Amino acid sequence: MKLLQRLGLGLVFLGLIVCLIWVSPYSFILKGIRLTYLMGEKTANYLDWKHFDTRNIPNSPSTISQWPMDSNRLNVRLSNTLMAKLEKTHSGSFLVYHNDTLVCEKYFAPLFAEERTNSFSISKTIVTIMVQQAIQRGELSSWDQKVKNILPWLKGPYSNKLTLRHLSTMSAGLDWKEDYYLPIGVTAKTYYGSDVGGVLRTIPIVTEPGKQFVYQSGATQLLAMVLMKVSGRNMSELASKYLWIPLGAEASASWQLDKKEGQELGFCCFDARARDFGRLGLLVLHQGMGLVDSSFLVKAQQPFLSPNYGHSFWIGKTDGGIKFSYFQGLNGQFICIVPKYNMVVVRTGHGIDRGSGGSLVFDCVKTYIHEAVKQFAFP
Repeated sequence: MKLLQRLGLGLVFLGLIVCLIWVSPYSFILKGIRLTYLMGEKTANYLDWKHFDTRNIPNSPSTISQWPMDSNRLNVRLSNTLMAKLEKTHSGSFLVYHNDTLVCEKYFAPLFAEERTNSFSISKTIVTIMVQQAIQRGELSSWDQKVKNILPWLKGPYSNKLTLRHLSTMSAGLDWKEDYYLPIGVTAKTYYGSDVGGVLRTIPIVTEPGKQFVYQSGATQLLAMVLMKVSGRNMSELASKYLWIPLGAEASASWQLDKKEGQELGFCCFDARARDFGRLGLLVLHQGMGLVDSSFLVKAQQPFLSPNYGHSFWIGKTDGGIKFSYFQGLNGQFICIVPKYNMVVVRTGHGIDRGSGGSLVFDCVKTYIHEAVKQFAFP
């Protein structure tokens, strides 16, 4: 009887705690716990988009781009080294395009070809591409345009100096600590919370922009907010009209929202099929395909304040010296562009292998590139 009473009191106490959290500024913690710890995870998962409110990004079935596909792409045998790395990092998909042909297409349970996955920070590169398109349309003057002229509510001692370029190059100087495991941190609040715009309005610019590379998701969210302000449209509408349909995507995508009919999480959470992620890589490989200014893409893939980061593009080379640029998302979402070998490599999944050297370019990415080049560039 006493045990039942204690159990009952414990449940009442737990219920009170949940209620207090629910009505507090930390209510986002409950969603975070539900989508991570209660699902056996420690952080966000590349399939968790199914549990978010989303907005559709339509493609056009009549204008799907038909890139060639090798008839053996699903059955090609990968090297032992590559397979070991893909399995170690809990991969979902691995695709290789060589000379514009899809020569390798592998999926690992529970993923399949028609399934969307959360791209996480691949979205940062997508947002930068979309901002460049807005500059080309004349909605924005240049990458050196002051952000406060568009978002006058920006605050902090250096808010007047912040430009669009600072946001894209991760040199914005925000009062922002990027942390994917701290349940009460600002990163978790923007991901699991219900007012991403409200969060950004509280973040001041506290160090001089353009002086130091510090990776901050809030910077890209501000870019997205700029884009929505000057266009008068949401990110999904813009992506569909100016990117997804002209790109010839094979399926609709989606963008996760902070709440139903809310604002897109621009710093992350563009959800699409692996083959359509490949189309984004081909867009960059082919100098923008008339959709994005080629000279900007060249500049964007050059180091800015970090040797491994440009304008929202990561930059690396394998241990053998193969140079590549790439879109990168949490837990190993990669779209890699290898110009020398006319190759694009896509990998999605739920794990990474950083290696022991502390490099910003993870060992697993180098392996994916090295093995793909070795096998498909020299068949």
